[in-house]
Amino acid sequence: MTAATQEYATQGRNPGWLRRSEAWLDQRGKFAWIVAMVLGFILFWPIGLSILGYMIWSNRMFGTACRKNRQFTRQTARYSHGFSAMRSSGNAAFDAYKEDTLRRLEDEQKNFEEFLQRLRDARDKAEFDQFMNDRADKARNVREDAAQDA
Repeated sequence: MTAATQEYATQGRNPGWLRRSEAWLDQRGKFAWIVAMVLGFILFWPIGLSILGYMIWSNRMFGTACRKNRQFTRQTARYSHGFSAMRSSGNAAFDAYKEDTLRRLEDEQKNFEEFLQRLRDARDKAEFDQFMNDRADKARNVREDAAQDA
């Protein structure tokens, strides 16, 4: 009995032949799925097309959905969510240093974003002042031209 069949046997249910073949292909990895798809295309093209569709839909084609890879992703998933920096290391001095450093970095980021906003505001004000000066110069030139023509 294979590991996939044992897995279903311990769950107390009898899987159908589709589930057993899916488990068998998952044990062998992505290459087995690709071989099954190619054989499906050779035998009867709708079979190959349906296997290809299932591989894409179940994320077996581009992801790590095969059962032998699922265990790996479960073990590493708890560290990949981005909050591991906030966990306690067990060392109080290091945790205090880390908290202080993170707070300082957040303050620096806030100050830098405020600085960038002031730069944008200053640039916008300079562009607006230039626009208003150009507009005033055009209006003055039009009045001078009108006065000379009259």
